[in-house]
Amino acid sequence: MPMGTHKRQRLAAAMLGATLWAALPAAGLAADNVVFVSGAFRRSIAVDDLEYLANTGQARGLLVDVLALAKQQPAEVGKLLKQELSLPLVLTTRLLGTRIGEAILARLAKIVYPLKASQVGIPALKAGVINGLAQGNGSLSAIGFLKAYPTGEMEVSIPALLAVMQKASSISELVKFFSESPLDGLRGEPAKAAP
Repeated sequence: MPMGTHKRQRLAAAMLGATLWAALPAAGLAADNVVFVSGAFRRSIAVDDLEYLANTGQARGLLVDVLALAKQQPAEVGKLLKQELSLPLVLTTRLLGTRIGEAILARLAKIVYPLKASQVGIPALKAGVINGLAQGNGSLSAIGFLKAYPTGEMEVSIPALLAVMQKASSISELVKFFSESPLDGLRGEPAKAAP
């Protein structure tokens, strides 16, 4: 590959990051809170509490009650929060810019987006993934994603999350839902309605 092409790719990646950062309202360096919202109901969990859970396996604050209600073991949830996924940064960035990547991000952006700014959910998700991979040297965990998420408060829509969970009773079905469903519109078939 000619050196000029490599420089152009690096410049394009830098410009993409700057564009994503500039497009987000009140962009910060990381999410401080994950805000669970359903109508007028709103509860925040500090990212610091999630990171503490990931590092120690012990819940604190509101997480103690949330995990007890969900009948989840703090140590197991902590392991999930720090479990890393290795992905090549350039390939992931390119994938997120494809029609399939955009379709997956659009589905996720109906569940997770900056608080009171759902219209910028897709760029926020892209920035969180790309920045998280860059900060993690090609590895990304849930905590790494939250620390790289470009706004202070990340909203999680409980109704949208429950709708997806009802359609997918297992992790494998959930992966299938997010990876295969966006292909429906690309196969020449009518696209199915998103949750």
